[in-house]
Amino acid sequence: MNLRFHALVAVAFGVALMWAPAQGAEPAKDAGKAAKNWTPPRTPEGQPDFQGYWTNGSYIPLERPKELADKEFFTEAEAVAYEKKKLQEDHSQAANDIHYDNVIWQGERYAKGSPNLRTSIVFDPPDGRLPPLSPQGQKRAAEQAALARDREAAVSAESRSLGERCITWGADGPPMLGSTYNANFQILQNGSSVVILTEMIHAARTIFLDGRPHIAASIRQLAGDSRGHWEGDTLVVDSTNFNDETNFRGPPGSARQDIFSSPELHVIERFTRVNEDTIVYRFTVDDPGTWTRPWSGEMLMRKTKGPIFEYACHEGNYGLPDILEGARRAEKKKAN
Repeated sequence: MNLRFHALVAVAFGVALMWAPAQGAEPAKDAGKAAKNWTPPRTPEGQPDFQGYWTNGSYIPLERPKELADKEFFTEAEAVAYEKKKLQEDHSQAANDIHYDNVIWQGERYAKGSPNLRTSIVFDPPDGRLPPLSPQGQKRAAEQAALARDREAAVSAESRSLGERCITWGADGPPMLGSTYNANFQILQNGSSVVILTEMIHAARTIFLDGRPHIAASIRQLAGDSRGHWEGDTLVVDSTNFNDETNFRGPPGSARQDIFSSPELHVIERFTRVNEDTIVYRFTVDDPGTWTRPWSGEMLMRKTKGPIFEYACHEGNYGLPDILEGARRAEKKKAN
């Protein structure tokens, strides 16, 4: 557990009233639309200025629920009802669930509904769902299922998830799919690079704009290697050089967690600031080592109030040793 959580607990009652209005807020009717007579601010180098604090926190799932079939967009009333339902689920924690208080640790100052009215992040394929696994992807899924048994048994620290080990929550992407809470980031830029500083385990992704090539193919990284360029007012980012543990999947409550990408993963992102408070974020994932075809999604990044805070995961990570200790005690009890 991180230091920010303890700070939130200490002030929970003091900020509860401040949170409440935002949680019930309606989606912004103009979110994701270019404002009339609005042009993006410019940096001294003449680039569209994306600098500042943003959030992509959302209740919208990665994949469209099957019962919604081909319904790509909510009505505004449906979007409000959907957010109300998700908030009620957050606030309906069982009295005997003594883990974390969801009202506190999942509470934010901004609405988390569907400001772009989408029913899923994925919009291609048109059914809003991930494509079928390729033969290589099916094999990898079976291997991950076998490893999941070791994770469940807490065989070792290395067998647990990257999040539990304070390595990454995957919120830094690419693609950037948000996190259950602290879905906040800061963008900084100059003429030759853009840096995205993610609050969730405080990762920093540098996107070089100076035309340099990707790093050598033999070098593989969790967040890949990003290179960007401008197409008009849109920042286009090309990312390669991923490894086989990249976590792109999004929050556990809204995205399936059983599939990892392969080193063949290739992500194209497009950032377009359409009004003072909104960046439209679109991406395409192409990974023949996992899926039979590419797939694409869209989210909105909304301006929020800074600063972001250090997610001091390692410093307060009592959970991992407790998990391992509990597993060893359970094994000893079973052996006796």
